[in-house]
Amino acid sequence: MGGLSAMNLKSIEIKAFVPARDFALSKRFYQALGFTLAWGSDDLAYLHHGDCSSLLQKFHVREHTSNFVMHLLVENVDDWFAHLQAQGIAAEFGVRIDAPENRPWAMRDFVLFDPSGVLWRIAQNLPT
Repeated sequence: MGGLSAMNLKSIEIKAFVPARDFALSKRFYQALGFTLAWGSDDLAYLHHGDCSSLLQKFHVREHTSNFVMHLLVENVDDWFAHLQAQGIAAEFGVRIDAPENRPWAMRDFVLFDPSGVLWRIAQNLPT
């Protein structure tokens, strides 16, 4: 690779740019989920929850947003689901949240759509 060793190619982090139809509403939604707004401008917001982060962007193309999927791996998916239910997230933001299910790919997860239509799968690993 042109003289570069693998030591010079260490990755630090990967983030997705999550689209938002209503940027202000989406920022409130993610903060209600428990994400911290670490930085923001008029068209970009850096959000994180623990070591997990993404960039929310003031950008919306329906075809793109409706095919955008995020996956958040957590320690206890049932606790996350119960928290979102207790917070009234579905009613407050007009979003859909499905009940957790065990999946054939050795994960238990639930589906959550954000206010723009971005699909989130919040999951935990199941013992194999």
